[in-house]
Amino acid sequence: MAYTIEKSEKGYLLFTITRGNKRNAVDYDVMEGLSKAIHHAADPDVLALVITGEGENAFCSGGDLSVFHLLETEEEAYSMLSKMSKILYSLLTLPIPTIALMNGHAVGGGCEIAIACDFRLARKGIKAGFIQGKQSITTGWGGGTILAEKLPNPLYMKLLMDAEVHKIERLNEIGLIDALYETDPIKECETFLENLLFKDKGVLQSYKQIWIGRWEETKLQERIEKEVRNCARLWENESHHQYVKMFMNKKTNN
Repeated sequence: MAYTIEKSEKGYLLFTITRGNKRNAVDYDVMEGLSKAIHHAADPDVLALVITGEGENAFCSGGDLSVFHLLETEEEAYSMLSKMSKILYSLLTLPIPTIALMNGHAVGGGCEIAIACDFRLARKGIKAGFIQGKQSITTGWGGGTILAEKLPNPLYMKLLMDAEVHKIERLNEIGLIDALYETDPIKECETFLENLLFKDKGVLQSYKQIWIGRWEETKLQERIEKEVRNCARLWENESHHQYVKMFMNKKTNN
């Protein structure tokens, strides 16, 4: 199993990617699991959804290229990208608070998952970055569009264009991370959520609907679709295929 879904007695649902040996990279099983978690998070007794990764090394390293390297054409890539973008849009518009509990490094699609959550709680000392540009593609799960919507500042555009990995403390300073922790991630997350979990669910849903309504009015889903299409076109280019070949050769040699 590539994931676990657990219901806490305190009222939140915990989704954990359990592919520690793959740096918690996303494959089709993880996609299915996240979709299930989002579905279960709609249950009446669930007040929040927390997403994290197994171990301390990685929150999520994005899409698993050892799986997705088989996708070569624009349409093949679009099928995968579109599937995950729809899952992340469902996560974004889930009518309860969502938290990315970043227990380890987050790169590429891992950052897209994190930005689709309402809050980001990260362990001190880790690093994160939208590195897709180094792969000759862009964000393709909607993360770039969501980032621009949530944090409309040229500084965040530079994060995408530079495609570098940054210390989490720096990302906290510029507002990308909401809080840092040092020790027990679950305990720290429950402390972060403490006041929210004692609210009436109707209150949480009402406030969340303010943001959802805005995203619907500005046709965010349509804008995400354009991002997906653009990434799919770049995916087909030879420069991206060369990066994937280099990545796969490196894995084979190691």
